[in-house]
Amino acid sequence: MRHGKKINHLGRKTAHRKSMLANMACSLIEHKRINTTVAKAKALKQFVEPLVTKSKEDTTHNRRIVYSRLRQKEAVAELFREVAVKVADRPGGYTRIIKLGNRLGDNADMAMIELVDFNEVYNANKPAKKKSTRRAGKGKKAEEPAAKAAPAEKTEEVTPETKAPEASEDNKQDETKNEKE
Repeated sequence: MRHGKKINHLGRKTAHRKSMLANMACSLIEHKRINTTVAKAKALKQFVEPLVTKSKEDTTHNRRIVYSRLRQKEAVAELFREVAVKVADRPGGYTRIIKLGNRLGDNADMAMIELVDFNEVYNANKPAKKKSTRRAGKGKKAEEPAAKAAPAEKTEEVTPETKAPEASEDNKQDETKNEKE
């Protein structure tokens, strides 16, 4: 059973793993996308996303927390200046993992991990998304189309020159019954 074994150790000791993830995170922040194995990309995603969330609020405390994990002053500065500005309105999911296939030498599964907001290929044709909430308040939106539709309806004016449409046979029968009664 795998109870309590959430962390992928990546075949490394703790210090080596932390250093490797810190270096990969700094490279990701600097270059906005990197190629690596799928296992390392998934571990890096868990490592870097909380740091990006911390960078959205620029305080000395948050800078010190991020610096203690990354250990590179330039990467921390770029994270708080450039990356945090682009992801300010995003509630999470700052990275994307795209699988690339297998590596020729050892047949390892390769992937590209990238910061979502810095990919111009995916974001080029999408319009700016209107921010919406899941709260109630749909009543106002439902009333507006009905109000707009009412003036658009045309009413026909009956003039004495125009004839009324002929009554159908059912209506004629009903009229004759009413007259007899």
